[in-house]
Amino acid sequence: MIINNKLDKSFGPVGSFAGIVVFIAGLGAFYYSLYSIILVLLGAFVSFSYSSASIDVEKKRIRFTNNLFGVIKTGQWLNISSDMKIVIKKSKNVWRSYSGGNRTLDIPDEDYRLILTDYQGKPLMTIKKTGGLNSAKSELEQICKQLELSAI
Repeated sequence: MIINNKLDKSFGPVGSFAGIVVFIAGLGAFYYSLYSIILVLLGAFVSFSYSSASIDVEKKRIRFTNNLFGVIKTGQWLNISSDMKIVIKKSKNVWRSYSGGNRTLDIPDEDYRLILTDYQGKPLMTIKKTGGLNSAKSELEQICKQLELSAI
C-alpha cells in the first residue's frame, strides 16, 4: 500500500493563482491564435505543480516527489532502515507578493511537519504536513507503527 501526502505548491499560493489566470487566458485565446498553447502549458505547469511524499508501507521505502503539471512524478525511493527516526517540527512560511502599487502582501502559513531523520538526527525529508499539533502527534504514532520506527 502506497500513501501519498501532498505537501506544498511549487510556486506558492500567489504563483498558483497567477498560473490559473494564465491557463484560463490561454484557453480563451486558443480560438484566435495557436501561440496560446504556450500560455496553456506555462499556466498548467505553474498552477498545478506541487511537492509530495510517497510512503510504501509494504516495501518500507519513501520518496519525496515533485509532481510536474500535477501528474508527472519525479524523485527517487529511499529505503527506510531501523535506525531512522521521525520528528515533529513547526514550520513558519511567509509567502510574499507585490501589488501594482508596490505594496507588499504577506501570506503567513504555519503548520506542523513530520520529518524523517537519519541515525544522527539530520533531516532527510518531509513526510507529512498537518495543521495542528494534536493531529501531528496522532499521525506520528500511526506512521511510526506502520513503518516500525521510533519517534523523537
